[in-house]
Amino acid sequence: MQTQPATVIERDTQTTNESDPTKCSHIVKTEDGETATAVVLRARIEGLPLTALCGHVFVPSKDPKNMPVCPTCQEIYDLMRMMNEHLNETPNS
Repeated sequence: MQTQPATVIERDTQTTNESDPTKCSHIVKTEDGETATAVVLRARIEGLPLTALCGHVFVPSKDPKNMPVCPTCQEIYDLMRMMNEHLNETPNS
């Protein structure tokens, strides 16, 4: 089964360091047929942690649209795109 990264979220307003993994949106893998929205919604409702491509583990609770993308997740996603032509230029949200 092929996996496809999808953008998901987490931001902790208690810190101000933008390189802090809690201050940016993260990219996680989704299974074929899954959308990032569905993965995040399920994790929010059930309180389940997600693991980002960078290894950061979090329970989503906030909207990622106003946060920068984690540079490590983006770098990993870009490498995955180079090896898999079926991935979108930007992760699905």
